Amino acid sequence: MLGDLLTSFFKRRFELASGSAVPLFDQLFEGLFPLLFVKYYFLSDWDLVIVLLILFVPITHFGALFFKKKILPVPHEKNLRLVKSRTRFRAWRSCHIALPPLQRYLNFENIIYHKWIITCFLKLIKKYDIGVRNALDVRFRQIELRFSDLPVPFDSYRILFMCDLHLDGLPGITERIINIVSGIECDSCIIGGDIRYEMFGSSFLTTRRLRQIVKNIKAKDGVFGVLGNHDCIEIIPDLEDAGIWMLVNDAYPLKRNGETIWLVGVDDPHYYRAHDLNSAFKEVPKDAFNIFVAHSPEAYREAAQHMARLYLCGHTHGGQVRLPFYDGPIITHSRAPRKIASGLWEYKDMSGYTSSGVGTSGVPVRFNCPGEVVLFTLKKK
Repeated sequence: MLGDLLTSFFKRRFELASGSAVPLFDQLFEGLFPLLFVKYYFLSDWDLVIVLLILFVPITHFGALFFKKKILPVPHEKNLRLVKSRTRFRAWRSCHIALPPLQRYLNFENIIYHKWIITCFLKLIKKYDIGVRNALDVRFRQIELRFSDLPVPFDSYRILFMCDLHLDGLPGITERIINIVSGIECDSCIIGGDIRYEMFGSSFLTTRRLRQIVKNIKAKDGVFGVLGNHDCIEIIPDLEDAGIWMLVNDAYPLKRNGETIWLVGVDDPHYYRAHDLNSAFKEVPKDAFNIFVAHSPEAYREAAQHMARLYLCGHTHGGQVRLPFYDGPIITHSRAPRKIASGLWEYKDMSGYTSSGVGTSGVPVRFNCPGEVVLFTLKKK
């Protein structure tokens, strides 16, 4: 396990794609570490260790190739993960409170991170109430982004962006959001997933509060949304009834004076890994200006390959709890690089923004990382 972890560590640093095969390097540490252990207790001959390692490398490499090509099922040509049965069953099981009671309470996040250690510690040092007040102090930010290829009719186009609302996790957060958005006029509004706090049970309370928020949003082109890792697929009809156009591996054209830009949204790329960019970009012309929306930044490489110009996401909460002497998130809960885990970033020709979110996840507190509602203004460079 340590050998495999070390190999993965180096492959990520060299930005190799997940699952990519690198002969010799893939097998070196994975075979060497167990052999060193065996040598320490049972063997005294280095020659035998070297021979065993030389045999291990090709056998493991070609065995893995055989397994992938002959045993694993061939993926669908378009990789339509949205209808893959095991992914949907996982989503369905996560959303039903009666099915996994032990899993619900005996997992790392609930029993350790959320329920016991962090909450008790903050209460012990009398910082819990301060953290809750910080979490309710959601800020309104305005950011101007310039693009040379932005169609002229969309100069000064305004996008209101909110993600990680977690409306059932912190009393008062809904009212705080309404106070902010009711005074904003925008061209479109995007909700970047994780609308609810829990990952199981009824979403009635969440959707009821969301309806109140949507009623106070003044967006000329409408309100759009994507699913997050806390949002099961069953919630989509309720979200659409609330007035949100859900982009689930889909795209929507925004039109102004004969010109078009595209909103492209994908299913959750973090937990369910149901994002399908080929389907999402299917109707989008290759030279069209497009805004890509995903719940987390983890699809950034694929988005750049599809010529996305602006990537909007969240999920990381900006770390939610930051140290006063360290400028950046401590924990990101993301497989994406830390440099794109918060705020503005660039990757190749694509601009990106990872929001610190509105609500909270885990413990309902924030320190040195306020929640935010962001208004982007797109400008012609």
